[in-house]
Amino acid sequence: MSDEIRKPPRVGLFVTCLVDLFRPSVGFASVKLLEDAGCNVEVPMAQTCCGQPAYNSGDRDDTVAIARNTIEAFEEFDYVVAPSGSCAGMLKKHYPALFKGDAHWETRAAAFAARVHELMSFLVDVLGMEKVDAVHEGTVTYHDSCAGLRELGIAGQPRRLLSSVSGLEMREMRDADVCCGFGGTFCVKYPDISNRIVEEKTSNIKASGAETLLAGDLGCLMNMAGKLQRQGMDVKVRHVAEVLAGMGDTPAIGKGNR
Repeated sequence: MSDEIRKPPRVGLFVTCLVDLFRPSVGFASVKLLEDAGCNVEVPMAQTCCGQPAYNSGDRDDTVAIARNTIEAFEEFDYVVAPSGSCAGMLKKHYPALFKGDAHWETRAAAFAARVHELMSFLVDVLGMEKVDAVHEGTVTYHDSCAGLRELGIAGQPRRLLSSVSGLEMREMRDADVCCGFGGTFCVKYPDISNRIVEEKTSNIKASGAETLLAGDLGCLMNMAGKLQRQGMDVKVRHVAEVLAGMGDTPAIGKGNR
């Protein structure tokens, strides 16, 4: 086998805005999982937002500028991995459409998108990971975030890895694949509808009897954590990467994020 084949994959971690600003431990957990899987991980300093807020608001010019910056920042890596189905979906599914018909950028955007993966999918579908060396004593339930599920097919991958965590008991909630009401800018544009949706979600979380809520998108987690706290429900909220990386003792989301 050649040295080139043996060479560990070089992964650029797309941290995401919410992780950077509110929950850096998710970034550290992602790095640990990727390095444990044999990857060389780097975090390009030039990265910013994925552009989804501007995109969802119809601001095409700023979205294109952000996309160009992101593509240039990550172009040298073998893979681009994000601990967010929402951001990964933006990079992988929507960037190519932004540059359709652009002679210079269309090919670059397509090549970039082909290397983009959501964290759980990358670990399981690309690297073939089947288990992790982690312990989490207690019951958990899992929320399937909309973008990860519907754009990228993220559902079985996190559950497969969670099943290998020592001491963890999974309790599936009703309608785990139904929206939490966050939806990026949706919760700002339609707050009453968003609130009604998250109320149904927290009711299902409570009915599951799980001690901890997990998901793969920080936006969803922060939205649900906020509602759970306002309702006085004693449910811990964490990103799935934190538990899989053995960082389940970090403060729950909404209870000291740094």
